[in-house]
Amino acid sequence: MKLKQPLSSQAGYVLRLGWCGLAAWMGLTFFTWGAAIAAETSPVPDDAIPHAQPVPLLQVIPLPYDQAAFVLEDGREITRFHFGPQLHRPFLFPLLGPGGRSLTRMGHPHDPVTHSHHNSVWMAHLNLAGENFWQDGLGPRIRCRHVLRYEDAAKDATPSTAEAWLLADLEWAASDGTPLLRELRRVAVRILAPSDEADWLRDPDASPFYLIVWDSEFRCPGDKGVTFEATPFGLIAVRVAKGMGVRDGGGRILDSEGRRNEAEIFRKPARWVDYSGLISNHQKAGVTLFDHPTNPGHPTPFHVRDDGWMGACLTLNAPITVLPDRPLRVRYGIWAHGGVPTREAVDRVWKPFAEEPLPNLDLPRRK
Repeated sequence: MKLKQPLSSQAGYVLRLGWCGLAAWMGLTFFTWGAAIAAETSPVPDDAIPHAQPVPLLQVIPLPYDQAAFVLEDGREITRFHFGPQLHRPFLFPLLGPGGRSLTRMGHPHDPVTHSHHNSVWMAHLNLAGENFWQDGLGPRIRCRHVLRYEDAAKDATPSTAEAWLLADLEWAASDGTPLLRELRRVAVRILAPSDEADWLRDPDASPFYLIVWDSEFRCPGDKGVTFEATPFGLIAVRVAKGMGVRDGGGRILDSEGRRNEAEIFRKPARWVDYSGLISNHQKAGVTLFDHPTNPGHPTPFHVRDDGWMGACLTLNAPITVLPDRPLRVRYGIWAHGGVPTREAVDRVWKPFAEEPLPNLDLPRRK
């Protein structure tokens, strides 16, 4: 019979195995650390950028003279927010279409003096507490106090999810400078390309598709209510390019109910109104103005003209009062698109816009 090893010999064998394993583990660890240190300290070529991050598909870029541009990754500008202190009101201009041509214009094509307030895409009102914020040359002003945030699209965003936005703090000041309302305004731009039109992202001459989502919240600066009186002029409006107008360019206006042009649409309620026409001799494009189901009085009446403008009439039929404990919240959409869309095509864009929850517009806290 073979005798078993003494217990002390067995323990020594196990101990020797343990020390060998520990030594092997330590050797591997030190080798790994050494390799990592060597990799970090190895020379990097002058033209290498090993930690480069992807450029967002859509950016909002602050510019001199109180402007901010929404720009695609390839450098093409989509639209620009103007908010300087010398302005009667902030506005968006241009809304760029195919080949860099603007889908909107500044002023009336035949009456630039008395309609100088037609600032491409703008928000204003004819009678807020007896003050006329609609026309130029008067005392009231909509002033941008600050742009509080600029947010580019997420770096991993796809064309279907990319959104850049800014948040502005505005003040509606009376003729004597008294603040009547404070407004928080969020202007967001989204790439919105139907699957069969996605090539425009790679073709500067193609018709772009994008959606501007405009959120505004109005609050009283004091302890008294402020009233938007009944008027057809306000709250948001669009002046389209001259060639797209019904009268000047043979374009067409279409609303969500299938009505066409000023004679049928004028001050009728609708979910949206589209203005489309020629932007060049070879390309058609247009702009659709969306009302939102959460807006007071939805569907809103639209004030439209064959001479090239359309506006959503928030207070056509009744005034709206903003109270200290009851702010006014509105949302509008501006869809810039190629071609002349059918009702069904516009509805496919309007429906998800209408179903989306409203974003939080609280002022950002200081860190």
